[in-house]
Amino acid sequence: MTNLEFYKQYSLFTYPGLYEAELRKLPDDVREIGLTVRQSLIHRTMLEGPDGRQNPDRRFGDMSLVPWWRQAEDDLLQTAAAMLAELHRRDDRGLVADRAVPDKLVLTCRYVAILMASILKAKGIPARVRAGNVPYFDMGTLGPVSTDHWVNQYWSEAEKRWVTIDVDGSLSLNEDFDPYDMPAGKFDFPADAWLGIRSGKLDPDHFYNAGGFRGLVVIAWGLFYDFHSLMNSEIIYFHHPQLAMLDNFKQLDESQLADIDMLAELMTDPDKNFDALRDIWENKPEYRLLKGSLL
Repeated sequence: MTNLEFYKQYSLFTYPGLYEAELRKLPDDVREIGLTVRQSLIHRTMLEGPDGRQNPDRRFGDMSLVPWWRQAEDDLLQTAAAMLAELHRRDDRGLVADRAVPDKLVLTCRYVAILMASILKAKGIPARVRAGNVPYFDMGTLGPVSTDHWVNQYWSEAEKRWVTIDVDGSLSLNEDFDPYDMPAGKFDFPADAWLGIRSGKLDPDHFYNAGGFRGLVVIAWGLFYDFHSLMNSEIIYFHHPQLAMLDNFKQLDESQLADIDMLAELMTDPDKNFDALRDIWENKPEYRLLKGSLL
């Protein structure tokens, strides 16, 4: 199987279930699809403070219309099928751009990326979720950090290349670039960040995640999120290989870190190294088996 055929396949998380035919009927324009997805979801930060610090112009809708008891739903709706079912429960039209604010789902970037990948795969377009960090959001008092984020890549058959898109961030960028064809360097892929930190070229404290952590461990988490996503398994935030769990990671010796260096090297060009990455996936349990939550 070629890598492009592989990325047409659904994962446990991107499988749309009974809604596959509905997704196929959506418009084919990636920007139009992305806007519909983005307008169907609210990021939990939108509910923080009066109308949300990131929503002063109400581009995401009037947050005062969201029921006061509504909380982040990441732990409840972890798959595309679950998200689509809940969208239908709240509005039987399903995935629509003019969804009323009280009927939107409260989900973060991973979920936007999973739903977007599900739609593209339903249309027969090779697509994948990518995890990493980005520097282009206003992080308030944290200053200029690169914060954890999930985006998509889809294969443009016309241009014979992977196009990187940020649907979740498309309406809240702090920089001027096209979120539906991101220039190189805008997304900090964790393989590059890992190797940059390990070689002393990058400051580990520049990288931050929403749990309040900084440093190499943040990139380690992103690296394994990204590795699993490249293998069509977009794991949830709380799942990590045991060696990447916080206390275990602090105790890794140089040989273990060097082993991760090798994985990162392969991930800098996942298409060229697709077979090697698949071999690791099939034969290296310490990178594939997960801990966290009930695991």
